[in-house]
Amino acid sequence: MKALTFSEFGTSDVLQYIKIKDPILKENEVLVEMKAIGLNFADVYRRKGDYHLVGTPPFIAGYEGAGVVINSNNTSFNVGDRIAFADVPLANAQLVAVNIKNAIPLPDAISFETAATILLQGLTAHYLATDSHKTQQGDTVLIHAAAGGVGQFLTKISKLLGATVIGLTSSNDKVKAALLNGADKVFLYSNDWKNQVLNFVPNGVDVTYDSVGNTLSDSFEVTKNRGQVVFFGMAGGDPDFINPRMLMDSSKTLTGGDLWNYLVSKEERIKRANQLFDWIISGEITIPEPTIFKLSKGKKAHDFLESRESTGKIILIP
Repeated sequence: MKALTFSEFGTSDVLQYIKIKDPILKENEVLVEMKAIGLNFADVYRRKGDYHLVGTPPFIAGYEGAGVVINSNNTSFNVGDRIAFADVPLANAQLVAVNIKNAIPLPDAISFETAATILLQGLTAHYLATDSHKTQQGDTVLIHAAAGGVGQFLTKISKLLGATVIGLTSSNDKVKAALLNGADKVFLYSNDWKNQVLNFVPNGVDVTYDSVGNTLSDSFEVTKNRGQVVFFGMAGGDPDFINPRMLMDSSKTLTGGDLWNYLVSKEERIKRANQLFDWIISGEITIPEPTIFKLSKGKKAHDFLESRESTGKIILIP
């Protein structure tokens, strides 16, 4: 098979699309012919050497995708079954060995491209809006990086659950994208966003979703007393330390978030994924078309993702 690989850490120049050995199935695995693969910033971090990698060089990044079972050594799935996954390593390849506990059956109404677009970011947004903060009708939520992948899904799910959504973005084009995605109000980071948020919601928002990191203290300033800040990423750098006295005096709550603490079983993966699928099939949530690159053009896909010009999902097609 062929795969998008790298044997040293660095810029996208280290990526190579080469022929390597096919995966060897272990117990309780199925061999999947990949049809669509999700590209995420985590793949960039792995390429740079910032994240843990499985195996030895040549390394293969990628954890999200969808395809067809072409070989199975168990009774859970049959050849020809359509499946997807959000947390299986070595996904940037034509063939991937998938443990059955990570495999999510795909409804006929969900395409491979849609599955590769929604699972990782959609499941993240799902737990943020339903577990980290239990969004209710009438809530006002503030979403950092609202035009990004998770931000777009979080906006849609929050709106579906009855919230008013305020978004934060870094450019006028991304403001337009976030508004088209359903946000009620969107502010630029460069335009005194804290005062703008508080002018819009004088008492502060019910919850702020912070994936930037170095904005964490600012997020607390625009969150109301007895409100909540959910911290789930550090795209902009490490956060300030938060003074527990401030939390006590304002009755505010700081909550951490990590998807892997929620995808703890096969049943949880399938239940949460099926909720996303149902929302999409019913039309309650719509998703923008992803930007598509051939897997063999993975360098261009990485460059586009790192340019910060993309506003939706990037997927790779073997």
